[in-house]
Amino acid sequence: MDHLILVLLSMVVAFIPRFIPLRIFSTRQIPRWFNEWMKYVPVSLFTALVVKDIFIDTSDYSFVGLGYLAKIVAAICVIGVAYRSRSMGLSVVLGLIAVALLALVLPV
Repeated sequence: MDHLILVLLSMVVAFIPRFIPLRIFSTRQIPRWFNEWMKYVPVSLFTALVVKDIFIDTSDYSFVGLGYLAKIVAAICVIGVAYRSRSMGLSVVLGLIAVALLALVLPV
């Protein structure tokens, strides 16, 4: 029974932050500048996650600089492919292959 209560409360906590903005903004006109600004949010979040993975050691949250050289080189390759192809799928696959191959010769 405790698990069911925990699941239901988790559902409510996850639902509320999604429902409130939807309820508020469904009756209002969203300004054009806000929509333009929101286009950059996914890119910013993705960049923050990638940079953290490349330059931060998660065991003690220290900056590693060039310590993960394979990831840095793979990220540069992915940036080039993503810029030229505009394909998320191709970029992800290339990034995985690049890290796997570069990890054989460079520190990860």
